[in-house]
Amino acid sequence: MSKAPCCCEEMSDQEKLARLNEILDEYKDKPGGLIPVLQHTQSIYGYLPEEPLKLIAKTLNKPYSEVAGVVSFYSFFSTHPRGKYQVRVCLGTACYVRGGKEILDSFKKELGIDVGETTEDRMFSLEIGRCFGSCGLAPVILVNEEVHRRVKASKVGEILAQYRGVATDEQ
Repeated sequence: MSKAPCCCEEMSDQEKLARLNEILDEYKDKPGGLIPVLQHTQSIYGYLPEEPLKLIAKTLNKPYSEVAGVVSFYSFFSTHPRGKYQVRVCLGTACYVRGGKEILDSFKKELGIDVGETTEDRMFSLEIGRCFGSCGLAPVILVNEEVHRRVKASKVGEILAQYRGVATDEQ
């Protein structure tokens, strides 16, 4: 997936559709173009809404079920809006036994959302992961690509405050 910042807030619906049509024109005759088209579409919209998926299927001459199947297979695609910050809590063995579940519960409580959901302000999305390769630093979370190690459930509010831009009294 492209790491380009989401431009979905800056474009009108008509501009998004025009951009999608440009991408479809570029890829419609290229074998293997479905995944790049989906990646570009997600960068335009911030997620993959149903109507653009239908347009993709029609333009690439693929059944909608095939397009939807690819989207549901790959975890980096989302059919619902994601937050500016994607919080992923590791629940691999090392993280789990060192408090990963409690950390996840603390994020759920602080954000008021469950796994797979996004806050109403589209600031945060909450996901789980199985291993981030930092077992010696467990428990670990990722906020976008930033690793937080040896996280404590009691510090979740402070971690979120860093991304909200709010200074905390405790250090």
